[in-house]
Amino acid sequence: MTGTPNGTAPAHPEGPVLALNSPKLNGIRRLTALDTVRARIAMAVDLGLLSPGERLPQTDAIAEALGVGEITVRRALSTLCTDGVLERRRGRNGGTLVAEQPTRGVVDAAEAYHGQTAEVHRLIDERVVLECGIAHLATHAASAAALDELDLLVAAMDRAESWAEFHSCDERFHLAVAHATGLDASVQTYGTVLRRLYAYYLPYPLAALRESNDEHRALVAALRAGDAARAADIARRHVETLHRTMFVGLMG
Repeated sequence: MTGTPNGTAPAHPEGPVLALNSPKLNGIRRLTALDTVRARIAMAVDLGLLSPGERLPQTDAIAEALGVGEITVRRALSTLCTDGVLERRRGRNGGTLVAEQPTRGVVDAAEAYHGQTAEVHRLIDERVVLECGIAHLATHAASAAALDELDLLVAAMDRAESWAEFHSCDERFHLAVAHATGLDASVQTYGTVLRRLYAYYLPYPLAALRESNDEHRALVAALRAGDAARAADIARRHVETLHRTMFVGLMG
């Protein structure tokens, strides 16, 4: 995830939704952008990743994190309120929240994601291979400026106030590690796999995301120390855990 020096999140016109145009993702390619947003938020509620009463981020932050337009997000949230998954509250402490007793299993589009278990596991394995190689190469090639940028992105994730804000920084962090190798071809290949996988990401509890940021911090430390073996091992563990923590693992 490449970033700006101040850690703000630039717009990603391609973003995760790029994966929806890939023939590899036949199960979700047929879904509209509206359906993908509905499915991903509803699945996060069904799996307990979003808790009853939890406030959702602002629509612009959700739009950037999920790679869709704000209008699409507004429509998705409105229909999820109608379905009883979410609710709206007025006033200073209002907004769009997970319903106190959310209706579960009501979004048919989620079945398209459930049917892609093998594809998601394959993408995770592809990312493991690429991530380890990138970490190894970045150990030898990363400039001081590139490492400083990674530090800024780790700090931005520490400050993130929502899963949406964290996700945007996370993407920039991992693409920045790839750029630090100095190999444009590796960046392009890695970016394609990353964005295909991100098409399946759901909202996650911020506490779990902060744990993953500790691994980002450890990776940068290994890069600064020139410890290629440790950097590759951190990268491997960081990605392999997705087999358990993405919805394909959480569905049991």
